Amino acid sequence: MKRQDIIKPFMGIALIGLLLVGCKEDFLDIVPTDRISDASILSDSTLFEAYVINRYLGVRLTNKEGDGNLPGFGRGFEYALWSSLTDESIYNNDDNTWIIQQGQLSPENTGIAGTFWGRSYRSIRECNYALANIGELPMSQAGKDRLIAELKFIRAFRYHDLIRNYGDVVLMGDDVPELGEDFTDPKFFEKTDKEAAIAYVVDELDEAAGILPLTNNGSWQEGRATQGAALALKARLLLYAASPLFTDGENDQQLWQEAASAAQDVMDLQQYSLYQGGYGELFLTPQSNVEIIFARYYNINSRHTALEIANGPNSYDGWGGNVPLQNLVDDYEMMDGTSFDWENEAHASAPYENRDPRFYETILYNGATYRGSEVETFLPGGKDSQDGPSNWNTSKSGYYLKKFINEELPIRNPWDVAGTQNWIYFRYAEILLNYAEAQNEAVGPDASVYEAVNAIRDRAGVEMPPLPAGLTQDEMRERIRQERRIELAFEEHRYYDVRRWMIADEVENTTAYGINITKDEDGSLTYERKVALEGKQFFDQHYWLPIPRAEILASDNQLGQNPGYN
Repeated sequence: MKRQDIIKPFMGIALIGLLLVGCKEDFLDIVPTDRISDASILSDSTLFEAYVINRYLGVRLTNKEGDGNLPGFGRGFEYALWSSLTDESIYNNDDNTWIIQQGQLSPENTGIAGTFWGRSYRSIRECNYALANIGELPMSQAGKDRLIAELKFIRAFRYHDLIRNYGDVVLMGDDVPELGEDFTDPKFFEKTDKEAAIAYVVDELDEAAGILPLTNNGSWQEGRATQGAALALKARLLLYAASPLFTDGENDQQLWQEAASAAQDVMDLQQYSLYQGGYGELFLTPQSNVEIIFARYYNINSRHTALEIANGPNSYDGWGGNVPLQNLVDDYEMMDGTSFDWENEAHASAPYENRDPRFYETILYNGATYRGSEVETFLPGGKDSQDGPSNWNTSKSGYYLKKFINEELPIRNPWDVAGTQNWIYFRYAEILLNYAEAQNEAVGPDASVYEAVNAIRDRAGVEMPPLPAGLTQDEMRERIRQERRIELAFEEHRYYDVRRWMIADEVENTTAYGINITKDEDGSLTYERKVALEGKQFFDQHYWLPIPRAEILASDNQLGQNPGYN
């Protein structure tokens, strides 16, 4: 039985969070038939476990969010991917992403980035409720300990989302706010600085990791936290903690060493390795995938946005969706490990030949084979250009997304069929790259740094040449950042990476480029870079998200806004 099959009958429990506390003093003695009382949950171990499992989900707070199913406790597959707030892609039809790309983010208008605060604190409250009441549960102590560890992991993930988006945040501890409580109490609005907040979350993850199982036994437990998941989240948080944005630009080697050690702890579990069945297949292979540390698993009865129609080329009746930018395309190396260069005549005349194999598994370009035919973005006459059918969906960049797309799932009439790919929150390649970055900053490019990066470059189906020997620390830093850009593209890392490295003011102020391809009468092609989205810009305050104005007002202006947004 799949985890979703356990969750689905109790989906209504996901709405209980804040409502539970109002049941005890209801003036009616009739229990509503569309909800389960807190007394029932606290007296039934099966219901209580279902309540905990549902904390891996979240509520839908905006239009198109989590279409097909409730959003996960991270983001995952939605119409607009987080990549479309970066130099990886743009969302072809906006959907509240352009306001962020064009530097117009404000507390009154947060675009698609406005749900983290409310959803995270709602989930933290729900976890705290369960932790406060689990002692009443008729369950073995071992069973309670497992659920307590899961709740601490989920709560830690929510804090991780808050910290990486807002910086200083409010720590709620184990407090469970009750209806009727004085919500002007300063305890609800006093922020803890990001360093102390990370330390608190890391302690929680250490405690959880000591209890959680090494593996999940049985397919019905897929998607639940394990020891590896807790340690992977800890490794990511400590990498952030050591990064320039979190240290005000200071280089603290001790923090980098702690981050390297945390990543090493995941590696030392010896439970994970790089998937060798092909880079593209990695994201379509849920079973026996040794690279996945923690993921949200979907099935036909519990689906997400149908990626194929949402992101497909226009001649295939796709909607364009998240279209890759030329900025990303140009950063894929040549097969020999050298950089692509438009000034190189051989490169410029055939820009899609002999590139890093991950390019071909990530991006649909002019001439790419897709569903039995070739993608045609050239003008005039290209079927996936403005001259093609359904041209309202034509890519503004000249590219379409291939990563995550399953060609065996339909584009036309995908309803109740597509949307079954799993969203990977943590995978082993990220851990290797986390280790390489932290170790390089702590001690320089030693053999273990080379080994971690080269393992990714040499995996089956990628097989790029190893990094050159003798790199300096600065040179290795740039190579690791390049590797993260390519290996982790579209997996919601780039947005946070360029911020924590404090290079967003440069990267995100670069024009969002696409490509115009002209087909001449003799069949030859001419390539010319174009602007895919006008007005791309980034200001210093955008290193952190603004707290939505509604949250500030609800606190009677006690909650401090992030700098630059007042």
